[in-house]
Amino acid sequence: MTLPANQGQQRRPAEVARWDPFDELQQQLAQVFQDWPQMRGPIGSDFMPVADVEETDDAFVVDIELPGVKKNDIDLEVMGRRLIVTGERTEKERKGILRHQTRAVGRFRFEVVLPADVDDTGVEASLEHGVLEVRIPKASADKPKRIEIR
Repeated sequence: MTLPANQGQQRRPAEVARWDPFDELQQQLAQVFQDWPQMRGPIGSDFMPVADVEETDDAFVVDIELPGVKKNDIDLEVMGRRLIVTGERTEKERKGILRHQTRAVGRFRFEVVLPADVDDTGVEASLEHGVLEVRIPKASADKPKRIEIR
């Protein structure tokens, strides 16, 4: 038995759905970076506070944002050219129901390797307005020396 042909209509081939693994990976990475500030690890894991590292002629100055952290809850260590700042931000006591939270609480760790040798005997640190400022003098061999021309 022969079926009548539709002479007025042409059949298009079914479109094949294309799967691009790189497109999917790009979408997943975009989602990760979009959620980056809110990301927190499991309870008890470390978070890294945001910081700036500035180099002056005679020192490195590191500013670390630690709002709500008391100076007694911060440990500071210099080993060679490495600065390590650890501590803990505790959650404040609440009277109501917490509906939304994006601030990280728990243990934190910030670590940086400075680009030149330092004098670890002259390190100074202060905590004001939620910002820890650490001033680490450069080693005398790394400080620029101005030479006067005669």
